Amino acid sequence: MARPVTSSAPHEGDAVNRRRFLTFLVAAPTLTLATNLVTEATASTTTEAVVPSLPQPADLMDLGDVLILAGSPTSHLLVLEVTEDGEVRFELPRAEVGQGITTAVAMLVAEELDLPLSKVRVRLADARSELLMNQLTGSSNTIRSVYDPVRRIAAAARARMVAAAAGQWGLPADRLITRDGAVVAPDGRTASYGSLTALAAKLSAPDLTATPKPETEHKLVGTPQSRIDARAMVTGAMPYTLDLDVAGAKPTMVRRPPTINGTVRSVNNEAAVRAMPGVIDLAVVPTGVAVMAETFGQALDAKKALDVTWNGGTVDALSDADIRKRLRAAVPPFAVPPLLTQHLDAEFAFAFVSHAPLETNAAIADVRDDRAEVWAGLKSPIVAKQTIAAAVGLPEDRVTVHVTQSGGSFGRRLFFDGALEAARISKAMGKPVKLMWSRIDDMRHGRARPATHHKIRATFALGQVLTYEHRVAAVETDLRHGLGEILTATAASLPVAGNLSFAQTVFLTTVKVPYNFGVVTELLNEVPLKMHTASWRSVYSANTRGAEEILVDELAKKLGKDPVAFRREFLKTDRQRAVLEKVATVGNWGRAMPAGFAQGVGFHDEYRSCTACLVEIDARDPKKPRVVKAVIAADVGRPINPRGLEAQLLGGLTDAIATTLRAGLHIDKGLPLEGSYSQFHYARQKDSPTDVQIFILPANGEPGGAGELGVPAAVGAIANAYARATGTRPRSFPINFDVDFVPFPR
Repeated sequence: MARPVTSSAPHEGDAVNRRRFLTFLVAAPTLTLATNLVTEATASTTTEAVVPSLPQPADLMDLGDVLILAGSPTSHLLVLEVTEDGEVRFELPRAEVGQGITTAVAMLVAEELDLPLSKVRVRLADARSELLMNQLTGSSNTIRSVYDPVRRIAAAARARMVAAAAGQWGLPADRLITRDGAVVAPDGRTASYGSLTALAAKLSAPDLTATPKPETEHKLVGTPQSRIDARAMVTGAMPYTLDLDVAGAKPTMVRRPPTINGTVRSVNNEAAVRAMPGVIDLAVVPTGVAVMAETFGQALDAKKALDVTWNGGTVDALSDADIRKRLRAAVPPFAVPPLLTQHLDAEFAFAFVSHAPLETNAAIADVRDDRAEVWAGLKSPIVAKQTIAAAVGLPEDRVTVHVTQSGGSFGRRLFFDGALEAARISKAMGKPVKLMWSRIDDMRHGRARPATHHKIRATFALGQVLTYEHRVAAVETDLRHGLGEILTATAASLPVAGNLSFAQTVFLTTVKVPYNFGVVTELLNEVPLKMHTASWRSVYSANTRGAEEILVDELAKKLGKDPVAFRREFLKTDRQRAVLEKVATVGNWGRAMPAGFAQGVGFHDEYRSCTACLVEIDARDPKKPRVVKAVIAADVGRPINPRGLEAQLLGGLTDAIATTLRAGLHIDKGLPLEGSYSQFHYARQKDSPTDVQIFILPANGEPGGAGELGVPAAVGAIANAYARATGTRPRSFPINFDVDFVPFPR
């Protein structure tokens, strides 16, 4: 039960923590509401200095804050509808790719409306140009950005339901309560939301105000809930892109070049391929030769049969050794010479990594002379719509882009290359197409986390760290998916100065050192190679913070301190220390272990959340190490669905196990060698620990980000455990990175 109108006191948190809203009605036959968010950016941090470190840019305003600020002018376009059958439908302008945001948002709606969770339906909104910068899914930002708007819109709907019932019964609104999807009178009378929605939509109540419940009254939010789409996923009922039945759309695949960004010079056997069983059409597009057939099997056979002469690509002459050499040369220099103090220097190299989502790139497109319609899993659908419109020569308002639920992303679906390619093929063939990339296509011609090279220097004296410098060189990360416009629009608010590069701005608003390490500087330099790159889960932090956590262990050893005790001493806040203490206590840090086994610990703070990870590793065979136990603790400010957060952190651990120990891409003469999971060596069930304990700390503020939080700490913990178990300090990742397979033909 809840009061229809209530007040909510501001609560403390590290994030932007006070928001004002305007709630208003959108004309509709049933109750449909939208909210407008106005932000007041504030941030607080508590520091107990060893040698004090000044706040870094990401402490003042991180990339998630930037996205919230940029999206605030159009947050009033969130739409919620109460139907006549008593269901509540909410259009979410974000992409569900397995992270569980539809469940968390449904919980927020159900909480405010005092409605069973089963009565809430969340659908993904189509690309809506009017949302401007408010339809990008990334930077662990969805719950941070929609938490207050969703609560406000649901609270407004609840207030209008109560007002409608009050008018119908002739009772004061403040004598009515809501319960189980109905308004309840003092005498026990009830009126379901479904019976009130038409009246509520017509209600003239200009002075009606509504505020969300105080968080102390939450009964659903903060409790572990199973995903609302779990049954559909495990029974095969969940419709992904290729499950959609679009009239006339036929299976289509593309023969791709033997090197990245190669192009077609000529097709030498077109007539023979067109005559193959089931083949419907063939077209040359910028990315290769597309073949449409009656079945995907026939399309696959036909594309394999194509004899194509190719033009060169953009990196044909480059292999791993060449790229590593360029990266080493591009690392910015240190500023502090180690002349009068003790110092510790270290270098680290990280390979390219495929996003490798379970669902490969897929899209459906129907491009006509006067309009176009596209279906795909998209995290930046507005930019996709704009780009597709330009590519097929149509006005933007003649293109409809439907966002479908996707089977994984990890940053991959920030890019819309599959949707764009499908639209181009449809235009070239004059037919609707159902495009599927093969796993080989996705591994070799899809996006990847760029390779990086790191140099770190710490100076210390008298048991204290005086300076800390981290220099990173990375193959350029492609960020052309809408983030540029967002940073440009919010440039005046960014906590950075001078003419910084775009990538450096993203780097500084995502990466920060959580320790009081004196004077801290972190710099990024990117090498502009024309490769298919993209943000990979936790963007720069997986490598940068992972490397830092390795150095923290080595720095602790130099100073004669235990790794956990050292972190406890130098972490900046009690909140950070609490998650570290949790894993150290539960994981029994420091316990005696057999030879070849060891513990490792890592810590990470990002997007107003923090986490610690403790792992135990079996490295008796250093070529086949296995993480056998993990303890993870996280403070995310205000957890919405703890069960969903546990899944996110477990996924982060698995990503870290894979990319720290075995998974990466070898570049050979302009193309990745890997073309399947068996070659990419992503962690399998046998590589995952059966003993994993995850602890979500109690609510203490506003929601922080969690989607990417779990990777960097786990990278550090696993590498540190490996070092302690084997006596070797890993410097190149993944640690075991042999080409132990026969590559597929190019």
